[in-house]
Amino acid sequence: MTTYSVEETIAASPEAVWALLTDGSSIADWNTTIVSFEGDIVVGNGIKLVSTVNPKRAFKLNVAEMKAPHRMVWSDGMPLGLFKGVRTFTLSSVGDGSTRFEMVEEYSGLLEPLISRSIPDMTDSFREFAASLKQAAEAGS
Repeated sequence: MTTYSVEETIAASPEAVWALLTDGSSIADWNTTIVSFEGDIVVGNGIKLVSTVNPKRAFKLNVAEMKAPHRMVWSDGMPLGLFKGVRTFTLSSVGDGSTRFEMVEEYSGLLEPLISRSIPDMTDSFREFAASLKQAAEAGS
């Protein structure tokens, strides 16, 4: 299994961070890792995004879970569990009004070792995503 993750403490409430993460119409405005975004971020809905990691490919994802303002899951995969990608966003209150943001992406399935070799390293992109979110949330965007 291949996993990428990032954590960041953000000086804003979970509700403020959640509002940014779940507003598909403005996510590309503050998120420097997203070139374009289409769709409404609601459970069961399909969304499409183009990222700076691979700007020639649109990723079609399913919004699999939302528990406001704490957890959201996006997923995609191949039939029969041959390959699956799951991105989980977790927000936790720190207690001083801040939010602990965590984003984890896991690839799994029988074809994961083969497919993961063709996926670019997401480490820097994850760090940039978290930094963009922090900046937007703390600026009150």
